[in-house]
Formats: sequence, C-alpha cells, structure tokens
Amino acid sequence: MQIRSTTDQDLDVFVDTLHAAFGRFPETPTGGGGVWWSALEMDRGLLALTEDGRPVGTAGAYSFELTLPGETIAPCAGVTAVGVLPSHRRRGVLSALMRHQLAELRSRGEFLSVLLASEALIYRRFGYGPATYTQRLTVPRHRAALAPPRARGAAGAPADGADGGAVELLRRSECGEILEEVYDRYRRAQPGALSRPHRWWASGAGQPPVSSAPRYVALHRDADGVPDGYAAYTLGEAETLTVDETVAVDDAVHTALVRFVLGHDLVTEVVIKHVPPLHPLRWQFADFRAGEVSGDTDWLWVRLLDVPRALTARGWCADGELVLDVDDPFLDERGRYLLSVRDGKADCVATDRAPDLSLDVSDLGSVYLGGTAPSTLVRAGHIRAHRPGAPALADALFRSDRAPHCLHWF
Repeated sequence: MQIRSTTDQDLDVFVDTLHAAFGRFPETPTGGGGVWWSALEMDRGLLALTEDGRPVGTAGAYSFELTLPGETIAPCAGVTAVGVLPSHRRRGVLSALMRHQLAELRSRGEFLSVLLASEALIYRRFGYGPATYTQRLTVPRHRAALAPPRARGAAGAPADGADGGAVELLRRSECGEILEEVYDRYRRAQPGALSRPHRWWASGAGQPPVSSAPRYVALHRDADGVPDGYAAYTLGEAETLTVDETVAVDDAVHTALVRFVLGHDLVTEVVIKHVPPLHPLRWQFADFRAGEVSGDTDWLWVRLLDVPRALTARGWCADGELVLDVDDPFLDERGRYLLSVRDGKADCVATDRAPDLSLDVSDLGSVYLGGTAPSTLVRAGHIRAHRPGAPALADALFRSDRAPHCLHWF
C-alpha cells in the first residue's frame, strides 16, 4: 500500500473515494449553495492506494485557528474526510493514514489537531479526546415565556441589557458578509471556537448558515447600529422553527435573539441547535422545564502534537505546578513534563520528578480546553493521580473562565 499527498487534480478521485467509503453518492449542487468539498485544501489531502494504484482510503485537513482559554488564538489542523473503502477495512489502512497524517502535521510545525468524530470508538486510539460538547433545546411555543431578570445592573438596568439594540429580519442571501464579520468577532472570544476562512463563506461550503441555503436571519445591532449577533433559522413542517446557530458577542445579545425567535407567530415549537451545556438559557424561562434537552453529545475532539507548545499556548486561571506523565501509545511516545503556571502564563519542560498525574494523550486533549475536569477522568479511571491533592489542583489549573464551545461543522 502507498500513501501519497494529493493535488488539485485529485479532487474528483478523492471525493468519489470518500463517498464510496461511507456508502453515499456525491450530491448535486443546488441553487442554495455549493458543496462541502469546495473548501477542501487539496495540498493537505492524503490518498491510500493499492499496489496497482487503486484508491482505497482518504484523509484531509483544513487550516484553522482555534481559540484557547485566555482568548489566545492558535493555528490548528482540522482533520476531515477520513474514510476507507469497506473492501479494505481492518487491514491497517486507517492506522497508516492517521500515522502518516500526524507526521505530516508535525513537519508543518503544527502542535494541535482537531476533528469531529463520526464514531466515538475510532479516534481515541489515535490520540484524540472529546473536548467540547453541545446539545439541542426544544421549547413548546406556549411555554416559551422568558422570566423578567431579578438582578439589576449598576445603573439600574435589567441584567440582560436594555442597551438600545434592535433585531432586524434579513434573508441569508442579503447578509453573508455581515454573518462572516459577526462570527469572526464572536469566535475570537469564545474558547473552543474555530475560524471560518473566507473561502467557506464565499463558496457556500458547510452547513447553514455558512452554506447559502435559504434561511431567515435575525440580526442584532447594538445601539450604534453595529451588528453583534445573529440567529439563522427556518420554519419547517409541523410549524417547527429550527435555529441552526445562534452567535452573540454577549449574553444580552443572545437573550434578545432568543426572545425574537420564541416570539415568532404561527409556530408550535422552537428547536435551538448547538446550545452549550450549562448555558444560562434554561434559567431564563419562566417555566424551568420549558426547554427539553436532547442531542447531548460531544463535538470538537482535540489532539496535542507537541505537549509543551500546546500547554504554553493557552491562558490559565490559577497558579501552581503539576508534573504530568503523558503516554502516546499510537506514536509510541512517552513524556514527563513539569507544568508551572503563574499569572496566567505557563512554562512546560521535560522533568524526571515524580508525576502528580499519569494520563493518555487523548485525556490531555479532553481537558485541554477546560471543558472536561481532570478529576472527572480520575474518577472514571482514565487518569491516575499519584497524590491526593493533584486532581483538585489540575481542575483549578485547566478550567476556563468560559466554557469551551464549537459551532463550526467540518
């Protein structure tokens, strides 16, 4: 078997092989927008070929930026389009593709890679761990009233903000550039968020509202008329209004957008996709049980390719020292690192000190963005604590001042 990099001339073969791996046929572009593979970076693709040159497997990657705790921005590889033909599975093709890809990412100087896992059992063995989570909220229209806020701001204004802003209704086709600008502003402050390169918006690659499929957009502008949030939605069968995504620069804007969609006429229920776990929205309903949670699942999976660089790239919320013994069985590597954090910055160096925690690189990926507490993985039997106070210290160090969340589909 041979694994080689792809070029633009390989696009059709790459797409056909990937679709065959999943038992699907490429869809035909419609008037609603382009196809997802129009954003592929073919200089980052891989093809697995048999000895006689037949393609049997694919893997690709996008060039993204990932927002880390502390509002720092880091480059990362977004792994995508991974598939092996059913006729060639369980022969080591996938492992060879993933090993080749990780070596290539490192050769590019990248220290983080992320993916959306089609199956949860597959990618942990390659060093990826679930790091952000998402859920769906379904709200019957007759129970959708929001309670008045009880807290007051310093100037006596309601805490959800009577800031003079307003919501206007637009069509997706009218505001693509505005959505791109608002999303970019949002993602730079949201841990776990990925960039959406301009070519995604320009080609309509991805899911709505990145694609130009027909959608209505509730666009929020602040008191100065500057766009600072949006909710993209459609009204489907059974009078169900479905919100694809809600993007807001703060909670006040989010509340204004939610109030708008919940107040839509001729609607029996509102489905809000991609609500972060522990989001305050459920507490804002007059009826706490109004929102039914479903689709509670993992979203972004993270892998560290260079532990010291990754740990020193993010911001930190507490001071302290931990010795981490990190095992990377897929790459047959093991390292012990002294993590020293002070004033929000970290140093990370190799050490021979006794470890405080022993963990797999996939578990380090899970805790990296602050969305999974290290103590949870200790209790689950995945991380081994070598002294009683280590899990609590790790929780304090790795937590994020804002829960990580990712909206981008790739």
